[in-house]
Amino acid sequence: MPRWVSVQDLPVAGRRVLVRVDFNVPLQDSRVTDDTRLRAVLPTIRYLQEQRARIILCSHLGRPGGKVVERERLRPVAQHLSHLLGQTVHYAEDCIGPKAHEAVSALAPGEVLLLENLRFHPGEEKNDPAFAQALASLAEVFVNDAFGASHRAHASIVGVPRYLPSGAGFLLQKELRALGMVLTAPQRPLGLLMGGAKVGDKIQVLMNLLPKVDVLLIGGGMAATFLKAQGIEVGKSLLEQDLIPFARQVLQQTSQRGVSLSLPVDVVVATALEPGAPHWVVPVSAIPSEGRIVDIGRETIQAFVSHLTRCKTVLWNGPMGVFEIPAFAQGTRAMAEALAHLTATQGLVSVVGGGSTAEAVVQLGLADKLSHVSTGGGASLEFLEGKDLPGVSALWSKEELARGRRD
Repeated sequence: MPRWVSVQDLPVAGRRVLVRVDFNVPLQDSRVTDDTRLRAVLPTIRYLQEQRARIILCSHLGRPGGKVVERERLRPVAQHLSHLLGQTVHYAEDCIGPKAHEAVSALAPGEVLLLENLRFHPGEEKNDPAFAQALASLAEVFVNDAFGASHRAHASIVGVPRYLPSGAGFLLQKELRALGMVLTAPQRPLGLLMGGAKVGDKIQVLMNLLPKVDVLLIGGGMAATFLKAQGIEVGKSLLEQDLIPFARQVLQQTSQRGVSLSLPVDVVVATALEPGAPHWVVPVSAIPSEGRIVDIGRETIQAFVSHLTRCKTVLWNGPMGVFEIPAFAQGTRAMAEALAHLTATQGLVSVVGGGSTAEAVVQLGLADKLSHVSTGGGASLEFLEGKDLPGVSALWSKEELARGRRD
């Protein structure tokens, strides 16, 4: 049982409710180009509207470094959210101070306000108590629905709960349950599909999950280090020389534990990481000295899919190639399509660990065909590493809520 309370446990009816969301979304020409994170928090917003709460949303956008950066204002996000909700989302030109208080005072029950970028103030990332208290003064209750930012000990994440009754929104709960299921109670066999550019980004995840998995598939740029650990030359591929001993350790442990391990048997290599670069498929034993791995090959795709078919739960973290370039996206597309098919036809529990992998499945139009696609990159990695997330630890327990205070 979780020690934190849900938004449904909080006294939100008719109250001013501050909701930390993760609206760090891509903008182009002042327009939102991917609204996945906005759509993800709609259930929490609509629940609060049903409770006639006055809803105050706060988020960061980009890395403005504690100063106002015009291109990182949240007004375009408020406009897009208005479209999704079918009603005006009001916008405050600051997140604390007179402008914020004035905008909050004007809210009617059920109305929604988006505060300006939290990171325009240095106190946000410094977890300054004065900034947290100023933010908390806008509301009577706090809800964290920003899973993607909950690994940060920032003022809006861990500071505000010191001053307000605080609980988890529906998105945060969904993320914790989906990822937590992989760690504690997966349907077996459990498969781990790993990719991405670097082994170094995934060391802790591998160490935490290796004792739990039945099938381990490694693709992407990180496969080069594992291939090198087997004595295979990888040309100009990104190679983490200092992590070759770790890769050997993983190979040894999978053998000792009886884990089914699959590395690429063929790869797409290219002379450069750019569109139009010459590229071709070779067996891993014949990677040319001038080539670099940019995707997995057809035989590897077939082998990986065969392994996935055996699984009842699969966690996928990291694309299989440089998916931003269409010619190098075939492996990533094949994995997404296979997981979507198995989810629909065999009841596979398919969980995507956020970041670039989530971006890829959204671009492919397959996110809604998978069991869960995380909205948090760094947060999902830290959670899968077995770490406590500061934003979750900061939420109130039912005992604290019953007392009406924190000790």
